[in-house]
Amino acid sequence: MSVQHYQASQFKRQASESLADQQLRQNFRGAMDYLQKKRKDAFSDEDELAQLRLHAENIRQRCLSKLPQLLEQLEQNCQANGIQVHWAEDTRQAQQLIADLIQQAGGKKVVKGKSMVTEEIELNHHLESLGIECVESDMGEYIVQLAEETPSHIIMPAIHKNKQQVADLFLEHIKDFNYTLSVDKLIQTGREALRNKFKQADVGISGVNFAVAETGTLCLVENEGNGRMTTTVPPLHIAVTGIEKVVEHLSDVPPLFSILTRSATGQHITTYFNMISGPRRSPERDGPQQVHLVLLDNGRSQAYADDVLRKTLQCIRCGACMNHCPVYTRVGGHAYGTTYPGPIGKIISPHLQGLEQTSDLVTASSLCGACEEVCPVNIPIPSLLQRLRHDAKMPAESGISSLKGQASAASFSEHNAWRFWAWLSTHPKIYHLATRMVLTLARYIPLPMGAWTRCRSKPELASQSFHQQMKQRANKGASL
Repeated sequence: MSVQHYQASQFKRQASESLADQQLRQNFRGAMDYLQKKRKDAFSDEDELAQLRLHAENIRQRCLSKLPQLLEQLEQNCQANGIQVHWAEDTRQAQQLIADLIQQAGGKKVVKGKSMVTEEIELNHHLESLGIECVESDMGEYIVQLAEETPSHIIMPAIHKNKQQVADLFLEHIKDFNYTLSVDKLIQTGREALRNKFKQADVGISGVNFAVAETGTLCLVENEGNGRMTTTVPPLHIAVTGIEKVVEHLSDVPPLFSILTRSATGQHITTYFNMISGPRRSPERDGPQQVHLVLLDNGRSQAYADDVLRKTLQCIRCGACMNHCPVYTRVGGHAYGTTYPGPIGKIISPHLQGLEQTSDLVTASSLCGACEEVCPVNIPIPSLLQRLRHDAKMPAESGISSLKGQASAASFSEHNAWRFWAWLSTHPKIYHLATRMVLTLARYIPLPMGAWTRCRSKPELASQSFHQQMKQRANKGASL
C-alpha cells in the first residue's frame, strides 16, 4: 500500500491547497464546532477546571522531573510482571526491534490499535515492506488506511472525511458492501470487516496512554473495544510508547484520565479503560502469551534536556489545542506534514524531525493563546513557539546544547537588516532623518509588498511620527 505523504517543509503550499478545498474546510468546521461545544459542556464549572488543570500539571511536572529514575523503575516492575522491556533510540531502531519480535514469533498478520507513536515511526509501511500484513483496528485509523492516507488528528484520525466519503471508500474496498449513508450501518460494516482480522492475527500492537512505574502497569484509553481485542486475542502483544508517558504512582492516573477524556471528546469517562499488567498466567484462559514494551526516545531526550522545552513533554495527547486552533481548524492536519499536527505538533515536531524541516510550522501561529487556554496540563505553547522561532533563526549560545537544525532558517539579509536597525536606533539624528523620509515617501510604498500583503492590507503610516507629535504637543503646552 502506497500512503500519501505530506512534508513539513512544504507546509505553505499544503496549507494553501487545504484552504482552497471547500469540502475539507466544511468537514473540519462542523467537527471542530461540535468538539468545542462538547468540551465546554464537560467543564461547566470553571473553578473545578482550574483546579484540575493545576493538579494535572503538577503531576506531569513531578513525573518529568524524575523521568530517568521512573523509567528504570518502570522497566524493573514490568519485567517482574513478565513484560519484556526494550529501548529504542530512534525510528529505525524501533522499526527493527518490533519487526524482529514479530518475525521471531513467526507472525505474518498484525492488528494494531490506535497509536500515534507507531504512526511516528511509520511502522505499517515498514512491516509491509517485510511482507507482514498490518491492519488498523481503530475505526478512524481503518478508514484512513483504506484511503491510503495518514491521520489528520491525533484523537479522531478520519475527522477530515464525511459520511459520504466513507461510504464511497467502503464501496471500493469492502466486498458485498450495501451502500448506505447511515453512520450506524457504516460503523457496523467496518466492525464486521475487522472481526475476522482479530481472529486471524498473530500479533497485536498498541500504544500506551500512561505507563505506571510504581506497579509496572500499562494503561490504555479507548471507546471501541478494539484496544482490548488487540491486546488480548493475539498470542503476542507489543506495546509502543514514548518515554514521556511514564507516571510515578497508580494514583496519578485517575486525575489525568479524567481531564484527558473531557478535554478530548467531552466524555466524563471512556467506554474502556484497560490496565495491562503482564501476559497470561496459569490458570487464566485468555490473554497474550507474551507482552513486550518498546520505549521510544526519538528526540524526546533533547526536549527533556532543556528546562524550558521540557514542558512540551507534559502533553497527554488530548487534541484540545487542535480543536480550538484557528489555523488547524481551517487547514486540517495533513497540511502540517507531521505525525502530530496543530499547536502540539508545532512544538514537538522540531525535536522529532529537526528545525530544518519544521521551521515554517513554528511561525504558522497567530499566538492568540487559545491552545494554552484549553490545554489540560497548562503547556505554555505560545511562549514555546516563540522560543523555537528564536532557535530557528539564531545559533545556540556558547555552552548550551543546540536543537537539531538550530539556525537553519537564518537569513543573511534579515540578519543584516536587524543590524542596520540596531545601528540606526543608536544614532538619533540619522534615525529622525530616516523617519521623516519614510513618512514623506509612505504614499509611494508599492502594493503588493511581497508576501506581507498576500494576506494583509497595505500598512497606513501616520502623517507624523510619535516623536514629532509629542514634540508638537510640548511646544503647544509651552506657548500657553
